[in-house]
Amino acid sequence: MANIHDVARVAGVSISTVSYALSGKRSIAASTKQRIDEAVLELDYRANAGARMLKGARTNILALSAPLHAGTHAPAHMTFVLSVVTAARKYDYDVLLLTQDEATSGLRRVVRSSLVDGIVLLDVSTADPRTDLVRELGLPATVIGIPTDTDGLTCVDLDFEQAAVMAVRRLVDLGHREIGLIGQAPLIYERGSNFPPRFRDAFLAEAARLGVTTAFTPAAEESAGVRAALDGLTASLPGMTGLVLHCNEPVQSMVLDLLTQRGISVPNDLSVVSACSSFSTDHLNPPLDVIPLPADQSCTRAIELTMAQLSGNAEPHVEFIEPTYVELGSTTARRRH
Repeated sequence: MANIHDVARVAGVSISTVSYALSGKRSIAASTKQRIDEAVLELDYRANAGARMLKGARTNILALSAPLHAGTHAPAHMTFVLSVVTAARKYDYDVLLLTQDEATSGLRRVVRSSLVDGIVLLDVSTADPRTDLVRELGLPATVIGIPTDTDGLTCVDLDFEQAAVMAVRRLVDLGHREIGLIGQAPLIYERGSNFPPRFRDAFLAEAARLGVTTAFTPAAEESAGVRAALDGLTASLPGMTGLVLHCNEPVQSMVLDLLTQRGISVPNDLSVVSACSSFSTDHLNPPLDVIPLPADQSCTRAIELTMAQLSGNAEPHVEFIEPTYVELGSTTARRRH
């Protein structure tokens, strides 16, 4: 079966030029475009999928690569999946869901079978093999998340760095000088997920810039792990009066339960902020101030960008969604002793 390398060789151009010509991501000289078109037809590239795209015919199906890794929090994961599906339906598109942990083989298979018009990637890692594959395949593609190398990619995500700055400044403005951060499960950092270290690093950097004492710990999603995380922060920060939770809903609930058991009142003894949460925090006990992770907003924008690429009206770029802060009464000015 012919691949993009064969098309590039026959047309006498680079692989990236073939990719740009087929996806419409960049303007290509008419003579070069013609050579690529002829090579696509000659080689029957992707079972004539290239020729089909050039003729304007579509399947009206998008591939959503959303691998279920070990440690994936299914409710948050499916919130994004549903948001992608809902946004795609507004354009009369269906979504083919790919959940293999080894995601590149599934993507390559559906693209070469001419099943889909475009690709959306979820849960990307800092060095994700799927990003190299979408560059090679040349189909319109949008990444929800920010890998380390964004060259030639269209990416959209919440500005986790700015969200971290917002959380720190909220607590510092209220007079808190010792602030803890409980993060995702250790496995999430170990596998290289893109957003947890982005938030953590920006949190620590902003706190250091403001002269605030901090400590960070990941938390496994089980009671012993949450207890150990909270104990570790308390030992490192005996004067901790501010706490940021960048973790899943069950962990946040367990943290609040532990605080209650220990007689620690929120916000009177400890101000708490829920950061980048895809779930509502108003039902927690107590409800938490939150910087929301707007799955519907990022997924809707991802579909819009994919549709723009299909129409040839988009260049590769990175977009950040500005975070917002919602007050629900879980933070207050630090008590003076």
